[in-house]
Order: sequence, then C-alpha cells, then structure tokens
Amino acid sequence: MDYIELGYFGLFLICFLAATILPLASEGVLLLFLATSFDPTICLIVATIGNTLGGLTNYLLGMLGKKATLKKVFRSNAKFDKFKAKIERYGYWLGTITWVPFIGDPLTVALGFFRVKFIPFLVLMTLAKGLRYYVIIFLWSQ
Repeated sequence: MDYIELGYFGLFLICFLAATILPLASEGVLLLFLATSFDPTICLIVATIGNTLGGLTNYLLGMLGKKATLKKVFRSNAKFDKFKAKIERYGYWLGTITWVPFIGDPLTVALGFFRVKFIPFLVLMTLAKGLRYYVIIFLWSQ
C-alpha cells in the first residue's frame, strides 16, 4: 500500500502502527512525506497524534495483562520483582523514553500493566514523541 496516496491519514496510520509492537519506522515515513512536499507542521501534528494513540493502545493492552503471564515472561520472581521496582521507582517519568526504538513499545505495555498515573504519563509520552518528530523535521529543513 502506498501511504503517500492516503495523504495525512497514511502518515497517521503508519505512526499509529509504529507505536504498537509492529516493526515499522515512522521516522522514515515522515521523511518521505516531507520529501514529497507535505506541510511540516501538519506532519508534526499528525505523526505525534498517531504515535501517541498507538502508545495509548499499548498502555491499555498492558492494563489487560495478568500478573501470572508477565511472571512467566520473566521466568523468575526475582527478575519480575526487580522490573516492578524499577517501574515503581520511575513511574510515569518513563513516558519520556517511550519513543526509543525496541524498548519504547514494550515499555508502554508495562506502564499500563503496572498502572502508572495516566495523565502525567500521557503528557510526557506526547511531549517526548512530538519532540522526536520536531527534531527530525527541524534537521530535515536545514
């Protein structure tokens, strides 16, 4: 599917899906949109909203998780307890690194599982994801 033909909805869709556990690079698609003369400000807004909503989807999926299932992933109570302690220590501040490839998506699931404070998490995640896209657009325009 050619996401450019879908216009801003295509950008939204890729950014949304990239924030889930699907291995997509929204940054590359954003650059493609910029290279084809889409408005940078609208791209920033659309990409940020799409990626943030994808992150919220992960958070909500995490809230549905079962403690026994997550403990199986860690294969030991000690590893689970260590991970839980880190989440409890840093809490919603971890929303600032949810944009990082490979760790950001599972992290949003974990933050939902441990039910960190939603509003501060949402604000920090949105700012971090938006700042990442802003930097990409800024560097592109130089």
